[in-house]
This record gives sequence, structure tokens and C-alpha cells, in this order.
Amino acid sequence: MARAKVQRKSTSIDMTAMCDVSFLLLTFFILTATARQPDPLEVKIPSSTYKIKVPDLDMGILSIGKGKVFYEIVGSDIKKATLIKMGEKYNITFTPEEIKRFSVLGSFGVPIGNLKEFIMLTGEARDKYSKASPGIPADSTNNQLAEWLMQSRHSVAELHQTQMRVSVKGDSEEEYPAVKKIIDILQKQKINKFSLITSAEGGQ
Repeated sequence: MARAKVQRKSTSIDMTAMCDVSFLLLTFFILTATARQPDPLEVKIPSSTYKIKVPDLDMGILSIGKGKVFYEIVGSDIKKATLIKMGEKYNITFTPEEIKRFSVLGSFGVPIGNLKEFIMLTGEARDKYSKASPGIPADSTNNQLAEWLMQSRHSVAELHQTQMRVSVKGDSEEEYPAVKKIIDILQKQKINKFSLITSAEGGQ
């Protein structure tokens, strides 16, 4: 008896469901991602062979360049708590809207008296304001930078029960006295360990 031949048919896979899932994931990542804000202070960091990633939590970053000092507090909850503490220190009342806007700011470098105006500016206007700003005062008679460091350290200790780490991002062409002034501020608060942010050397 002859064997019956089964007719072969081409297999087809419906990719509609896979495409839907892919676009849903892509949409999710786009909506939840936060764009990296440009640094208001242009700093040409020196190169190094070390490849240690800067932590993204409980960190304070000091940017030094052109005789100015800018400060960035990592973590929206730490930013809010620090701003409230600075307001109490300098008798400045920040509104809930100002606190919310400050919590998403990156690096800033304005005197505390001009901070309310700076917070409420738009992104483009804020960049122009930062370029004309003298930075955070760090003089012996008006050392607001030391207060920012102290209050942000207190906020990290209270909210996360840990010590805040400090990183310094200095311009490779910055003069030594400007950098030494910042290091003296750190040492007065017994911060003797801090990271130096550098760029990777080519070919290493």
C-alpha cells in the first residue's frame, strides 16, 4: 500500500504581539528616563588611568573652574532636605513649588540670596544666569559653600543613615589657590577622603 504524503505548508509566525511588547518597553524606558542636564560651569577635567565609577547616591560634587565653585547634591530627597535647612539657617522661606523645582536641579552656583530667583527661571535662562554668576561664596567672611556641605551631610545622615561622599571636579587649568581653598573647607569639616573626577586616558 502506498504511503500517503503529507502536504508541506510554510510556517508563519505572527509578530504583532512581539512588536507591541517591544514598543511598550521602548515607551516605558523613554518616559521613565531622566535626561542628563548640561553642566553650567564648563570644566576641563584632567585625565587619569583609573576607571572607578562615581556613585549615584549620597554624593556631593564640587565643580571648580574660572575662579568659581558650583555644587551638585545627588538625590532629590537630599536636595529638598538641604534646601529647607539652608532656608532655616539664612532665614529664607522656600515655597513648596520652589522646593520641588530645586529637587530636580543639577549643579548650581549662586549666592543663597539669589537662589529663589534662580530656581524659578526656565532652563535656558538658568544657564545664562549661571554663566554670569560668581558661584557659591566661599570666603572666610561669607562661607556659604561650607554651609551647603554641612547641611547636605546632615541631610544624608538623617535620611539615609550614612556618610555623604564628596567628589571634586576641578578644571585642569585652574590655579592652585582656588583648589586649596576648597580643600581647606573640606578639611575643616574633617572630610579628608574625597574623590577627584577625571576623564579616561586614551589607549589605557
